[in-house]
Amino acid sequence: MASSVVRVDLDGKPINPLTICMIGAGGFIGSHLCEKILNETQHKILALDVYNDKIKHLLEPDSLPWAGRIQFHRINIKHDSRLEGLIKMSDLTINLAAICTPADYNTRPLDTIYSNFIDALPVVKYCSENGKRLIHFSTCEVYGKTIGSFLPKDSPLRQDPAYYVLKEDASPCIFGSIEKQRWSYACAKQLIERLVYAEGAENGLEFTIVRPFNWIGPRMDFIPGVDGPSEGVPRVLACFSNALLRREPLKLVDGGESQRTFVYIKDAIEAVLLMIENPSRANGHIFNVGNPNNEVTVRQLAEMMTAVYANVSGEPALEEPTVDVSSKEFYGEGYDDSDKRIPDMTIINRQLGIAFFLGCIFNFRQLYFLMFNVILTFVWWTPGWNPKTSLWDLLDSTLTYQHKTYAEAIKKVMSQPTTS
Repeated sequence: MASSVVRVDLDGKPINPLTICMIGAGGFIGSHLCEKILNETQHKILALDVYNDKIKHLLEPDSLPWAGRIQFHRINIKHDSRLEGLIKMSDLTINLAAICTPADYNTRPLDTIYSNFIDALPVVKYCSENGKRLIHFSTCEVYGKTIGSFLPKDSPLRQDPAYYVLKEDASPCIFGSIEKQRWSYACAKQLIERLVYAEGAENGLEFTIVRPFNWIGPRMDFIPGVDGPSEGVPRVLACFSNALLRREPLKLVDGGESQRTFVYIKDAIEAVLLMIENPSRANGHIFNVGNPNNEVTVRQLAEMMTAVYANVSGEPALEEPTVDVSSKEFYGEGYDDSDKRIPDMTIINRQLGIAFFLGCIFNFRQLYFLMFNVILTFVWWTPGWNPKTSLWDLLDSTLTYQHKTYAEAIKKVMSQPTTS
């Protein structure tokens, strides 16, 4: 339940309740962000999405403590005239809507480009024209490949952070060739970032851009054949979870050598709430939101998930828990990948830190040789937002949820006779 205590921002100023238009509220990130806002603040949410399965528990009748503070609007932003009106009614718009599943980048490149660029254009336009603040969700994929990936494999510079740590204001965006349609997503996301930034520069749009680095937790993605298409290929965590639930080997694309960092969803939305409630700190900035301490190769992730799931489920791990597959076999033609994704955290720590001021007053009038007061004020910064959850703990929490939610359903699906 939201606290009755007056909330203050990072500078100690009271936070007035906001009306937030959240586009994509019914998804993984949106559902957790809605929970956070309703439980801890007095803000109101206009929740826009095509589906509401993940937030049904928030839309129950008047018995809930946040009754009246969330409204669901079933909207496809591609072609709904209500969108501008809902943005006008709000103080802030958060755009989470996207196609963001790697398997779709090759097989549905047009949908991917339209979803992440064309469909986002009206959102940016309406916010800019109506003087409304925008928090736009982008992706860590806009960085593409690291500079280090182009160096010889035995080059010592590959170990130099200058060649692989990704900085919002300095790192280039390096993509593969046009025939590698895997980059359709990253290119669309980069272009909408540039548009948002240009609206800020030319027309005064108040914006914040968020670049998530592999946010993980309960309700992420779908399990094929249970709450999603049986032929679907979800993102890595759900893909591996599906294999674990079915007691099948986890498929490692091209050996699983790509390196990733993972952050717990509950840590990540702490950062988003700080952005929501501290516009003076967040406006005009792009923020990496990830956990550099949780870096593993995809192969190491598979090994950890296998061990965690065995502990959660009580079932022994398979004798051969992984199998290598080629990217062409798994994703089809046109797949390419980035090598490492390590976020630099300088900007988010600087902007979303807390300044403490201590004044020490020395009255030197009592000392007869000085006839004035000297006021010494010391200022220092606490470390800014930082994720707290280790990779093992976030996998334990997530796989406990996956097992509890899907294990029985998977058994029923697998027990059904297949049609020839």
